[in-house]
This record gives sequence, C-alpha cells and structure tokens, in this order.
Amino acid sequence: MSTLTLAGLGKRVGQELGLSDWVTIDQARIDTFASCTGDRQWIHVDVERSKRESPFRGPIAHGYLTLAMVAPLAMEIGVIPTDAAAGLNYGIDKVRFLAPVPAGARVRLRVVLAGIEPREGGQVIMRTQNMLEVEGAEKPALIAETLSLLIPAAGARQQ
Repeated sequence: MSTLTLAGLGKRVGQELGLSDWVTIDQARIDTFASCTGDRQWIHVDVERSKRESPFRGPIAHGYLTLAMVAPLAMEIGVIPTDAAAGLNYGIDKVRFLAPVPAGARVRLRVVLAGIEPREGGQVIMRTQNMLEVEGAEKPALIAETLSLLIPAAGARQQ
C-alpha cells in the first residue's frame, strides 16, 4: 500500500515511486483492444500473416495499447497519494514508443516523480516519468511523461 501523501510529494521529486508487477500482453488483449478501437491493422491481429510478413516475426501490441497500460499499472504501484480524494488524468506532455511489445510478452511499469505544481484549493499537478519495460528487452516499449490532477480529500494537510 502506498505511503505517499500530498504534503510529502515535494520530498519525493526525482525519486522512483515504484515498479508494478509483470503483466502479460497476450493476443486476446491485443484483439480486444483492436475491437474496442477499430484498429485492426494486420500487424496486430493477423497472427499468421504477421509471422510471415512482419519484421517482428509475429503480432505486436498497438502502441496505444501499451500507453493505455500506464494508468492501471501506476494505480497498482500506488502513485495517487493516500489523502487524495481523486487523481485524474490531466495530460501527456511527451510519449515515445521505443520498442515493440510482441504478443505474449510481459511488461511492467517503472514510475519516477518528475515534479509537482501546487494549485489553488490544495490541488496539485503531479508530473511523472513512466517507463514501460518489456521483460528481456534492451529498450523499454515506451517512455511517457504524464500529468495527473490530484484533488485533496476533505481534511488533507496542505503543502
């Protein structure tokens, strides 16, 4: 369980907030993502063709599927302070897709607190550096700098 608090965020800037468990990105998850988004490009969903024609010798996850994994894995890590009523997606400043995620690969998220910006009413914009690592790969699948709006719970200590 996270011990992160709104008042303690400033002391954690530049530090790693945590590392998620490994999650398998299997073909069923890729197919479900394709169905939800309508992105049925063969390199993701046509297993036989991708084995024959893809430079990756098999299907790979959509880049946006890997990006979509950032929020739930960050929540698993516990990046939302315990005294926040809510942590909302506020934006993404930069995303780079560095390596493919083959179907069946396992990924995990590493999160570093890059900065905070206090706002009125005790709210905070939290900037995190997120690296989605692929098990056994030299390069991460992606690096994303994300922003979250943290809304304090009633009675939360202000910074």
